[in-house]
Amino acid sequence: MMALSALRLPRSRPDALFLGAVAVVLVLGLIMVASASVAVADRATGEPMYFFYRQAVYALLGISAGFAVLHIPLEQLKSNSFLLLAGALLLLLIVLFPGVGKEVNGARRWIDLGPFAVQASEPARLLLLLYLAGYATRRQVELRSTFAGLIRPILPITLACLLMLMEPDFGASAVLVIVAGIVLFLAGARLLHLAVLGGGAVGLLIVAALSSPYRAARLVSFTNPWEDPFQGGFQLTQSLIAIGRGEVTGVGLGNSVQKLMYLPETHTDFLFAIYAEEFGLAGSLALVALFSVIVWRGFVIARRAIAAEAYFGGFVAYGLSSWVALQGFLNMGVNMGLLPTKGLTLPLMSYGGSSLVVMCVVVALLIRVDLESAIECKRKGIEA
Repeated sequence: MMALSALRLPRSRPDALFLGAVAVVLVLGLIMVASASVAVADRATGEPMYFFYRQAVYALLGISAGFAVLHIPLEQLKSNSFLLLAGALLLLLIVLFPGVGKEVNGARRWIDLGPFAVQASEPARLLLLLYLAGYATRRQVELRSTFAGLIRPILPITLACLLMLMEPDFGASAVLVIVAGIVLFLAGARLLHLAVLGGGAVGLLIVAALSSPYRAARLVSFTNPWEDPFQGGFQLTQSLIAIGRGEVTGVGLGNSVQKLMYLPETHTDFLFAIYAEEFGLAGSLALVALFSVIVWRGFVIARRAIAAEAYFGGFVAYGLSSWVALQGFLNMGVNMGLLPTKGLTLPLMSYGGSSLVVMCVVVALLIRVDLESAIECKRKGIEA
C-alpha cells in the first residue's frame, strides 16, 4: 500500500507562476551555457557545444529525478529524516578519501563516477535541510523553550560544515549555516539562542577564511582587485569588465568578448557576468525578477503549508526557497565584486550536473509541498 501511495500525486494544480519562472530560468541557463562555453569548449575538446550537450543531459537527468521525487509523499521523507542525515554525512565523509574523492584545483569536492562526477556538498545540503525540517517539526516545543532543543540539530550541522571545510568548500558551508538558522528561527527557536550560536559560527568561519592562504588572498584581492589586476584580482576585474560592457541593453546574445578566454569559469561560477555582458542591465534586472518570483512563490507555498498545519512541508519550503535566494544573491554578488569569490553556482543556470540535478529536485519538492498543502487547505476550509 505504501508503494502504491507513493506513486500517486495529490489532485491539485501546482503554482503556475512558480513553474513558469523556473522554466524560463532553466531555458535561459541552457542558452547561456551554450553561449558562454563556446571558446573554452572548442579549445579543450574541439567541440564548441561540448558543455551545452552535457548540460542538456544534466537537465534531462534533473527533470527525471525531480519527477521521481515529486511522487514521494512528504510524510515518508519526514519519517526517514535520520536516514537522510546519515546519507548526507556519509557523502561528505567519503569524498575526502583519496581514490574516491576527485581533486580539482586543490579541492576534493567530487565523487568520481567515471563519465560524471558528483559534488558531494550539493545533495548533502539538500538531505541535511530535509533532516532539519523533520527535527523542527517533531521538536517544536523543545526548540521554543530550551537551549538544548536547539543544540541537538546544530551538532550534526556543525559536523557537516567541518567536513565541507576539509574539502574545502567554504561557500557551501556558509549557505548551509545561514539557511539552517532561518529554518530553526521559523520553527520557533529563540532569537537570543540563535544569536549566540550564530556569533560562534561567524567567528569560526572568519578563522577558517583567514587560516587558509588562498582564502585570505581572495579577501585581499576582493577589496581592491585593480591593485593586482593580472594576478589575484584578475578574475574579478575581467568579470567587472564584462558587466560594464553590457551597459543597458547588452552587446547581444553570442557577442560577448570576455568569454573568448579572458574571463575564467565563464560557464560555471561567472556565467552571470557573461549574461550581463550580452543582455545588459535590462536583462540582468529581468533575471533578478525571475529569481524573485521563484523565491516569492516558494515562500507563499511555505506559508500555505504552515497555515494548513503541514509544518514539515512548510519548513522544507522555507528552507529550500531561502537556499535558492541566498545562493543566487551570493553568486551575483561575487560576479559584481560585492562579495569575495565563493565557488557557488547560479541556481538552475550555471554549468554543472550536481547543482542542476539537485536544483531540479528542489523545485520538485516545492511543487510537492504546494500540492499537498493545497489539499490540506481545502480539506480544512482554509483560504489558500
